[in-house]
Amino acid sequence: MPIKGEPTRAQINRWRRYLANERAEAALYRELARKKTGEEREILEALADSEARHEKFWREKLGDYVGFPRQPDLNTRFLGFLARRFGSVFTLALMQTAEARNPYVKDEDASPQIAADERIHAEVVRGLAARGREKISGNFRAAVFGANDGLVSNLALVVGIMGSGVSSNLILLTGISGLLAGALSMAAGEYVSVTSQRELLEASTPHPKAHKLLPSLDVNANELALVYRARGMGEKEADDKAKAEFSRMALEQAIGLDREDSPGGETIWASPSEVVGSPWAAASSSFLFFAGGALIPIIPFIFGASPLVGAVIAMVLVSLALLGTGGVVGVLSGKPPLTRALRQLLIGLGAAAITYLLGLAFGTVIG
Repeated sequence: MPIKGEPTRAQINRWRRYLANERAEAALYRELARKKTGEEREILEALADSEARHEKFWREKLGDYVGFPRQPDLNTRFLGFLARRFGSVFTLALMQTAEARNPYVKDEDASPQIAADERIHAEVVRGLAARGREKISGNFRAAVFGANDGLVSNLALVVGIMGSGVSSNLILLTGISGLLAGALSMAAGEYVSVTSQRELLEASTPHPKAHKLLPSLDVNANELALVYRARGMGEKEADDKAKAEFSRMALEQAIGLDREDSPGGETIWASPSEVVGSPWAAASSSFLFFAGGALIPIIPFIFGASPLVGAVIAMVLVSLALLGTGGVVGVLSGKPPLTRALRQLLIGLGAAAITYLLGLAFGTVIG
C-alpha cells in the first residue's frame, strides 16, 4: 500500500501518460508552426507554450516519480507523424477532435485551469482547421465527392447487372458505359453550373465605364446615392458616401487630375469579390475524378474475371476506396474520420446490395 499522501501506482501511470502526451503535443504544435508564417505561426507557438506549461505541471506533480520518458499515446504519435509528413490541414482537423476529448474534465488530479485550457485549445484548433479547410475545400472536396460518386454509382450498376445473370463481357461493357455516361454527365453539369454562375456575376457587375458619368450628374439631385442604395446601403449612408464622392470629384477637377488616374475613382464600382473558375477546368476535373472512381469496380472484369470472382474483388477494392474517401470527408468536416469512413462504406455497399436484388429479380422475371 502507498504511504498516506503519496500517489498510487494508478495515479503515477496516469500522470506519466499525461506528461508524455503534453510533451508530444507541444512538439507537434511547434512542428506545425515551423511550416507556417505570420499570425498562424504565432498562434501555434502560443499553443505549444501552453502545452509546455501543462507538461511542467505534471512533471512537478510527479516529483521523484517522474521516471524515464515514456511514449505518448498512439493517437498523439500518429498526429506527430502527420505533422512531419503532410503539414497542418489534416493534422489540425484531427487535432480538433483530439482536443475535444479532454481527459482532465473528469480527473480530480488535474487543475481546473488545465482543463479549461484544453477546452479553449479545442476552439483555437477548430478555427485554425477551418482556415485550412477553406483553402482546400473547393477543388479537393470536389475531387473527393466526384470520385466517391463514381465508386458508388458504378459499383451499384456492375453488381446490379451481375444479379441478372449476364456474362463478364456484358458486365464490363455495362461498367464502361456507366463510367462514360456518368463522367460526361458530371462534366456537363459542372460546365453549365460554373458558366451560369459566371453569367450571374457578370449581370451583377457594374458597367466598367459607369464612373465616367459622375461629372455630368446633378449634384443636388444626388442620383449617385440611388446606386449605393440599390447595392444594399441605407439611405443616410448612401447620401453621405455620394456627397463624399462628389467632393473628391470636385477636388480632382480643381487640381486637374484625370479621373482615369484617380487612385480611388473606380473602387465604388468594384465587381463582386467572388471568384469563379474556368468552366472547362471544372468540367475536366469532374470528368476525371468521376471516371477514376468508376474505373475501380470494373478493374477485375478488365482482366477477365468471372462474374462472381470479379464482383467479390470489385467489392473489396471499392470498400477500401470508400473507407478512404469517407475518412477524408470526415477530416474535412471536422468529424471523427473512422465514423464517416464506416458510414460511407455502409452507404456504398447498401446501394450495391439494393441494385443486386433488383437485378436478381429482373433476371428471374426475364428468365
